[in-house]
Amino acid sequence: MIQETMTSEERIMAAINLEKPDRVPIAFLLDSAPAARLLGLKSWEIAAQGLGAQLDVLLEAFDAFGGWDAVNPPLPPEIFELNGLKTKSPSEDSPENQILEAEVWSPDEYDLLAEIGYERFVTEHLVYRVSELTRAEQVDSLSTEWLTLLAKFLEDVKGRGAIPYFPTWAVHPFFWMSLTRSMVKFTEDLYYRPDKVEKAMKALVPVWIETAVGIAKASGAKIMECTEERAGCFFYPMEIFERFWWPYTMDIVDAFWSEGIVTVFHLDQCWDKNLPYFKQLPKGSVVLDLDGCTDIFAAKEVLGNHLCLGGDIHPTLLSIGTPEEVEAYCRRLIDEVGYNGGLLLNVGCMIPYQTKPENFEAILNTGKSYQPCGR
Repeated sequence: MIQETMTSEERIMAAINLEKPDRVPIAFLLDSAPAARLLGLKSWEIAAQGLGAQLDVLLEAFDAFGGWDAVNPPLPPEIFELNGLKTKSPSEDSPENQILEAEVWSPDEYDLLAEIGYERFVTEHLVYRVSELTRAEQVDSLSTEWLTLLAKFLEDVKGRGAIPYFPTWAVHPFFWMSLTRSMVKFTEDLYYRPDKVEKAMKALVPVWIETAVGIAKASGAKIMECTEERAGCFFYPMEIFERFWWPYTMDIVDAFWSEGIVTVFHLDQCWDKNLPYFKQLPKGSVVLDLDGCTDIFAAKEVLGNHLCLGGDIHPTLLSIGTPEEVEAYCRRLIDEVGYNGGLLLNVGCMIPYQTKPENFEAILNTGKSYQPCGR
């Protein structure tokens, strides 16, 4: 193992600041279902025990495998439902937490969304359409339980010498509308009701920023996550990206950066054509967390001296590959992307449920023991 001279926080921030850390920082998304499977437990039984059990199994996996640098909070169905998203809890036949995309509000409600705001729109309308909750008191109780769990998460992670990868899950307003309208209907809206979508975005984003900054300040977080899977050119032409995503994204980054907060964009799907836009953002203000669809090595060429990259060990490699193959790809990432800093060693999207424990260990062992070749 490499002789470590930095704390996890120092290591993460060095990489984000495009400085060379003592070793590559390890920061990936691990949900409670794959964590349970890595430990030989049944994910559906853990989920049935409640929110606390899902946090406990994440921390148990952290301890069992020797830890890593940045840890995400649990991502249970309940937190997605509180954001107006339809979900499916783990079962023996379907052992992972899932978001079920559905059309849960109509185009006639864009004006209502813009008028009353995201929080009221979700808590007064959507949450009852996507969950079994029937009363405001139940929503308040679940929200309080979730906030209590997050406080425990922050304390437990810091007590283990790691840092929270982010204090709570957040989704870009564009992606949230796509998920809750459904992608097909939202795409129709972008073309047939663009003014309504734009009006909603203009109303949503400032409140989204205010809430996220408040969470970061309350938790002491230096990193906030923002998930987006659909705004890139894999799905939409550049004029959609430029009108409905990029201006609001710059506002999000600027607001976070002014408070000393780095934005981690969890970008699934292919963003190859969109990468040059990110050079407009302040240097070191963002991490682009890529999932294997975007060419991370090309991204290094475009953004390597400007922004940190996260990724991008392929889920199939972890599920059906060998430890030797995982190690080889990790070494390539460290050599070609992280040789001068600017890399958080991560997986493509999340640790998949079918990950072999020996492949999971290979990530950790390689990250903690391999120094990049000089360039």
